[in-house]
Amino acid sequence: MTNNKPLVGETFPKITVPQLGGGNLELGKSDTGHDWRLVVVYRGKHCPICTRYLKELGEIVPDLAKIGIDVVAVSADPEDRAREQIAEAGVSFPVGFNLDIPQMRKLGLYVSNPRSAQETDRPFSEPGLFVVNDEGKLQVTDISNAPFARPALSSVLMGLNFIKNPDNNYPVRGTHNDRS
Repeated sequence: MTNNKPLVGETFPKITVPQLGGGNLELGKSDTGHDWRLVVVYRGKHCPICTRYLKELGEIVPDLAKIGIDVVAVSADPEDRAREQIAEAGVSFPVGFNLDIPQMRKLGLYVSNPRSAQETDRPFSEPGLFVVNDEGKLQVTDISNAPFARPALSSVLMGLNFIKNPDNNYPVRGTHNDRS
């Protein structure tokens, strides 16, 4: 398996998926007037941990909006399963569906096969979190291969408050290149 994960400090890949409620959702591009975007990739309806994470995410959306960050989420689920899970989570931020394997690979996500037909009917991505800054570049990323290993959203919010404060002059971290 090759891993083509996007590099921090570089332009976030252009990925567009269908959006619940109609239209399309470009993952890395804010269209709400905020200058940054938080993109959460979740496993899908079969994952109760994802439902809890989406609920927690919905709770911090107003705090993220205060610092100019909008939120979107996406999974490989088809529309009906995505709609059911989002209704259960009770969130109202934009949600995409039908993330395909080439798009998952472009994001450097781990991809799993379902354990059974009862789980889901297609390969799905494991969790990922991406923060895209006002230049369209990847500022922060977290990619996991398991549903229980993802960043605490309270820590993400605290860190983004720090990063977005201009007094802190906080650069993109993890950009060291041995060839430079």
